[in-house]
Amino acid sequence: METAFADYLDEFTRRDWETLDPEAVTDPVRVAAVGLGWFAREWALPGIARSAYTEATVVTDVDSDAVETVAAERDATGVTPEEFRSGAAVDAYDAVYVATPNAAHLDYVRAAAEQGKAVLCEKPLEATLDRARRLVAACRDADVPLMVGYRMQTDPAVRRLRDLLRAGVAGDVIHVHATMSQTMLGELAGDTDQWRLDPELSGGCALMDLGVYPLNTTRFVLGEDPVRVSGRTHTRRVAFADVDEDASFRLAFPDGVDALCTVSQNAQHASRLDVTGTEARLILDPAFYEREDRGFAVVRDGTRVDVDFDQVHQIEEEFAYFGHQLLADEPFHPDGEHALADMRALDGIYQSAETGRPVTLDEDAA
Repeated sequence: METAFADYLDEFTRRDWETLDPEAVTDPVRVAAVGLGWFAREWALPGIARSAYTEATVVTDVDSDAVETVAAERDATGVTPEEFRSGAAVDAYDAVYVATPNAAHLDYVRAAAEQGKAVLCEKPLEATLDRARRLVAACRDADVPLMVGYRMQTDPAVRRLRDLLRAGVAGDVIHVHATMSQTMLGELAGDTDQWRLDPELSGGCALMDLGVYPLNTTRFVLGEDPVRVSGRTHTRRVAFADVDEDASFRLAFPDGVDALCTVSQNAQHASRLDVTGTEARLILDPAFYEREDRGFAVVRDGTRVDVDFDQVHQIEEEFAYFGHQLLADEPFHPDGEHALADMRALDGIYQSAETGRPVTLDEDAA
C-alpha cells in the first residue's frame, strides 16, 4: 500500500482532467443562472466567479426582487423566466445552469436546448423518472451537451479515493457504508413553506435531496452501477407528512458488493462515506456537504493515516470542469445518461419502500 498511497499523496488536489492553462483563458464560458435560491446565491454564483473558465452574465428567477438584487451584485443581466424562455438575452450566454426546484428542471433545460446552449443541470435530474428521461432526450435531440451537477465527482478527495480503489489499495471491496443527515427545518429557521416539502415539486425529500449523494458518489468511486435496490422511508413530524423525512436503502452492486445508506432531513448533522475492502478501509468524513472541509483517511491493520490536504471550493471545481470541458471540446463524465441511472435507482427505492420487496434495475428501461 505504501507506494501507491505515497503516489496519490503527491499533488493531492491536482485536476487530473485539466489540459488547458487557466491563466491563458481570455474568453470564459458565459453562463446564464436559472434559479436564485440560497444555494445558487451563496455557492453556485461564487463558484462560477472563482472559476477561470466561467462567468455569470445572465440571471433569472420567479422572484423578481432576487433577480434585480443578484444582477446588480454580479454585474449581470437580469431577465424574467418568460424572457429567458423566449431567448430575449440569448446572445449574452453560452451555457445555462439550472438550479430550480426539481420539477422545473425540464422546462428550463428544454428551453436551453432549443436555444442550442450547453446545460449544467442540478441533481436529481427531475422530480420523476419519466420527466428525467424527457429532459435527457431534449438535450440529445437538440445535440447540446448536458452535464449534471454532481459536485462530489470533481472534488479531489473523492477522485483520490477512486484512484486508490483502482490501484488496489483496499484490496477487493466488500461493502460500503454511507450516511448523510441534517436538521433541514432548523437550518431554514423552521420555515415549512418551501419546495422540498412539496412532493409535486421535489419528487421526495430525504431520498431525493440527500440520498442522491451517497448513491452517486458510491457509483462513481466503485465505477459500477447497482443492479438491485431496496429501501424504506419514514416520516415522524407533521411538516414532513407528504414526503420522506428519513430513508435507508441498500444498493446491490455486481460481484456481491453492497452499499448500505441512511439519510435524514431531521437528525444531527452527519456526512460519511466508508469503503471497506479486504486490505484496507478508505474513509471520507466529513464527506458530502459543500460548506465543510472533507476528511480523508486510510485504515489498515489497526493503523489509521489521516491525510492533511488543501481544501478546494467544491462548486468552483465543478464549474471549472464544466467550462474547461466546453472550451476544450471534451465530453462530460456526469452526463444525462449517467444521471438517469440514479433516477432509476431512486425510483426503485421508492417502489421498494411501498412494496417491501427489492427492485431489480433494468438498464434497458432508460
